[in-house]
Amino acid sequence: MDLGIKGKNALVAASSKGLGRAVAEELAAEGVNLVMCSRSADALETASQQIREASGVNVLAVPTDLTDANAVEHLLDRTQKEIGQIDILVTNTGGPPPGPFESHSSEAWSQAVHQNLYSVLNLARGLLPAMLDSGWGRIVNITSVAVKEPVDGLILSNSIRAAVTGFAKTLATEVAGSGVTVNNVMPGFTMTDRLESLAKSRAEQAGSTMDEIFEGMAQTIPMGRIGTPREFAAMVGFLASDRASYITGVSIPVDGGVVKGLI
Repeated sequence: MDLGIKGKNALVAASSKGLGRAVAEELAAEGVNLVMCSRSADALETASQQIREASGVNVLAVPTDLTDANAVEHLLDRTQKEIGQIDILVTNTGGPPPGPFESHSSEAWSQAVHQNLYSVLNLARGLLPAMLDSGWGRIVNITSVAVKEPVDGLILSNSIRAAVTGFAKTLATEVAGSGVTVNNVMPGFTMTDRLESLAKSRAEQAGSTMDEIFEGMAQTIPMGRIGTPREFAAMVGFLASDRASYITGVSIPVDGGVVKGLI
């Protein structure tokens, strides 16, 4: 299916690995030029070079700490100078640390807000005006199924991802009719480095193996297995496409059926 976005430009945040890289690969396969950013310069350079060679699209790699407003401004300046207007923005950051309320200091809350909320706001603020001027744009935020069903022990993520969702829903209404859509995609258990790290931690705590932890995760999923980054990226690619022009303000789970809610 032709998604109608060949030749457009996308900025994909935190795209050196995991879900972000899978999204970058998905868009590049559709002929979309990329701006990729990550805090890990080496991993970013490797990923960007591999995608460039595999797809033939233009790829700009900019090491960036999205919690630093000055670094984000530098990212946007280089993007404008070297790629031009961004048509598609995919926001993405690593999740904040787990733990109950009493385990997190005020500084931890502030850091999580900057990492998971302000990074989205700063990128949207910098790129939305040009989208509105052109009459076409896509903003897709990678959040979490915790937005639908809060996860025990993840109070930082549960709280701040919900804030991102509220922002996106409100912004979608504000710009409706402009040709710009704003949506969220919520990953469930997906086989990434972060999930492997989580499984390792749980295995150590439980005195079991990582395979046993993964098996336990899979048993909670109606489809009976953990998802792949490519499966997740396919949904992001669709929402970023011309085909999704009448979809805005929604949060879509890609979770193998984990979320039990009707809406």
